[in-house]
Amino acid sequence: MDLFTIGYEGASQAAVLAALRRAGVRTLIDVRDLPLSRRAGFSKTPLAAGLAGAGIAYVHLKGLGTPKEGRVANHQGDWPLFWRIVEDSLSRPEGEHDLARAGALAAEAPSCLLCFEASHTHCHRLRVAELLAGRQGFSVTHLSPDAGF
Repeated sequence: MDLFTIGYEGASQAAVLAALRRAGVRTLIDVRDLPLSRRAGFSKTPLAAGLAGAGIAYVHLKGLGTPKEGRVANHQGDWPLFWRIVEDSLSRPEGEHDLARAGALAAEAPSCLLCFEASHTHCHRLRVAELLAGRQGFSVTHLSPDAGF
């Protein structure tokens, strides 16, 4: 079973949709705490509409998002604090519930975790993907809007 991740930093919605289609993604799982963006096409409503037009389902799982203090630590490059906050957040009941839901969705159809950061190594979606891979045996591929894979 394949699980994909993608970040939209510096990308257009069209480029993200093209990468998702190339990978055969059927469900996009938005793992942002707040599904809002200053980048055109990436706030919840326009993103869901663009995905629907491409035949891709949209699901927002707030429990998998990074809380504000984690986003601040990320912007400051305080990686030990960032990863500690991510772990704490994902271990809460809301995080556990949404991890189970994400796993069920990804088991039903090829799915992709979406967040902002272009590099998965600096984004909490890496940890979400690792947890899902460990629990359910997914093979994880990190997509790039520019290159597709």
